[in-house]
Amino acid sequence: MAAFAAIAGRLLGLRAAGTEGRLLRLRGAGLQRALLQPASATGDAAQRRQVAHFTFQPDPEPQEYGQTQKMNLFQAITSALDNSLAKDPTAVIFGEDVAFGGVFRCTVGLRDKYGKDRVFNTPLCEQGIVGFGIGIAVTGATAIAEIQFADYIFPAFDQIVNEAAKYRYRSGDLFNCGSLTIRAPWGCVGHGALYHSQSPEAFFAHCPGIKVVVPRSPFQAKGLLLSCIEDKNPCIFFEPKILYRAAVEQVPVEPYHIPLSQAEVIQEGSDVTLVAWGTQVHVMREVASMAQEKLGVSCEVIDLKTILPWDMDTVCKSVIKTGRLLISHEAPLTGGFASEISSTVQEECFLNLEAPISRVCGYDTPFPHIFEPFYIPDKWKCYDALRKMINY
Repeated sequence: MAAFAAIAGRLLGLRAAGTEGRLLRLRGAGLQRALLQPASATGDAAQRRQVAHFTFQPDPEPQEYGQTQKMNLFQAITSALDNSLAKDPTAVIFGEDVAFGGVFRCTVGLRDKYGKDRVFNTPLCEQGIVGFGIGIAVTGATAIAEIQFADYIFPAFDQIVNEAAKYRYRSGDLFNCGSLTIRAPWGCVGHGALYHSQSPEAFFAHCPGIKVVVPRSPFQAKGLLLSCIEDKNPCIFFEPKILYRAAVEQVPVEPYHIPLSQAEVIQEGSDVTLVAWGTQVHVMREVASMAQEKLGVSCEVIDLKTILPWDMDTVCKSVIKTGRLLISHEAPLTGGFASEISSTVQEECFLNLEAPISRVCGYDTPFPHIFEPFYIPDKWKCYDALRKMINY
């Protein structure tokens, strides 16, 4: 057993059994090796280009929040957590392996800076992690829980949906756990297969009492995460893990906040409205460029940012102008959040629509491994759907 532990430790690039923390569960080993180990000089660049189904487009450097620093997405998350721990002496961070930095390095250095009583590991029990977070939040402290992968948030589903989301309601606002934030790496990554690629936001969008947020970039991630941590409602913050290292831009060093439940029109247009969140926003930006170049079609691109409660006013206002709507997300088509957006827009903007609303999403299958390039709603699928709408 000791020999196996030593071998597993070497494979995962972690410390051997018996040292700080403990071996990460093997279910994430392949993904951790691919994302945490440095790329070799031979052929890796070409492989990464084949895997990526998008091109990250950084936003202009923000000027209103003071000094900025180049950060990737996981560093922006670390900066937000650092700001929160520094500002709020009651804030604590906990989850599987967060004490030594986490599998994606989002909490690296925080235990050394703030102590083992404020940044600490938990057992491999997602239900326990969230239940523990609810208890901390009810006492008035700020609880920041990490679920190692969004795919494994489901053991905690009961605690989130039946406890955290309803705590204030069932107590008549005598008690609440509004200072609870749950972070989780989310979405496809190029090689995550069925247990490290899921996008479960629609499951939680059906649950009043919580907020669900997905950022598209490092700048957005820090500002939205700080808003979630300080919001007075339990929040689930899904982090697109493919962007942890792929997304790099200038991010303010000091804390700042981006409002929740406010979608952003990141590109104005007149012919088609494109709506997405997380990684898919960058796919939509490419689709908008292709449509302009190949079809002469002007696209308005909207980043929804907050899934629950979502900003229907911004989306409907855009559709009234363009008359067409295309929604895209990585999660399966049936029951995906695109369905809710589509239904609402159809009710509110029916007389303004020039073509049926289009949804370009993942297939109704488990997320595949080698067939991921065929599964994901890439720019070519979205462009084809847009072309059909224009020709309707």
